[in-house]
Amino acid sequence: MAIVKTERHPDLPPPTSQTGVIGWMRENLFSSPLNIVLTLVAGYVSWVALSSLISYAFIDANFAGTTREDCTGSGACWVFIKMRFGQIMYGFYPEEERWRVDVGYVLVAIGLFFVLSDVVKDKKWPAIYLFGFVPVACYILFSGGYFGLEHVETAQWGGLFLTLVLASVSIFVSLPLGIVLALGRRSSMPVVRMICVGFIEFVRGVPLITVLFMASVMLPLFLPEGVNFDKLVRALVGMSLFASAYMAEVVRGGLQAIPKGQMEAAKSLGLGYWQAMGFIILPQALKISIPSIVNTFIGLFKDTTLVLIIGLLDLLSIVKSGTTDKEWIGMAQEGYIFVAAVFFVFCFGMSRYSIWLENKLHTGHKR
Repeated sequence: MAIVKTERHPDLPPPTSQTGVIGWMRENLFSSPLNIVLTLVAGYVSWVALSSLISYAFIDANFAGTTREDCTGSGACWVFIKMRFGQIMYGFYPEEERWRVDVGYVLVAIGLFFVLSDVVKDKKWPAIYLFGFVPVACYILFSGGYFGLEHVETAQWGGLFLTLVLASVSIFVSLPLGIVLALGRRSSMPVVRMICVGFIEFVRGVPLITVLFMASVMLPLFLPEGVNFDKLVRALVGMSLFASAYMAEVVRGGLQAIPKGQMEAAKSLGLGYWQAMGFIILPQALKISIPSIVNTFIGLFKDTTLVLIIGLLDLLSIVKSGTTDKEWIGMAQEGYIFVAAVFFVFCFGMSRYSIWLENKLHTGHKR
């Protein structure tokens, strides 16, 4: 009598050599003789470079002390960063008033958390808080002169604090302005299109240093007598306008990638131009443009170092000026490493959030 098995045998798990870390390494690092050689060479070079860097920055580094004479080892002298940390973070902001800057950081962090994360599904009130309440509250906190707060001149702002102010304001202003310019460049009205094209091409044809120089030095010459703007405000206007021109081209590229049938379908449903653009076209265009938009933001964040030309001491400038102090001459290497690490953290954070947002919205359109 024959015995026939009717039950399905459970599927066996894939071999360990094809999954997990081992599988990834076999597929990406050791898939061929050439890849094996390249992996070994790259690993050796990375080991030599990282071991020297780790030894210099941590193992042989000096962390304790208050003066340069306390740095006796062959590694980095982080005593310089420790003693100058307050100035590097806040510039020349009064020490007893720095709590106002910290409160502003907390307000911004809360707004960004609820707007950029999925904790709250309805973004209306978090957006109103971040773009409406926070700028006013931060202006009152940072500048003072209201509610009994001591007024602090913008000339005393500096360090990482000034860098974040320049970057955040320029980013938040350049995106909506860039969208308006992109729509204007694609407008059917000749005058509007010519104005937008002329602005975009003119700004993209000159370096940011020129724009900052014009905004800080030349602009006051064209203003009526007695009318003047703060140097920081002029820098913010110049950087925002400069970034908006590049942002306009990024958004325009996204708009051109949307098929014309999307607009035609919106019109067939009875939607007007602005309704179709706001609810159908722009969301798709901005989703496609996420990598380029974040790339522009990262470039703008790094370009804040150029404000030194108009006398503003950002993070890099304040560290560089600290190394000219006779007590800390020769500490430029430690200062530049610290600045590079700070910029890397912010830029890498924006990059990782961009990747997360792309995966969430399926921006890659993988097939």
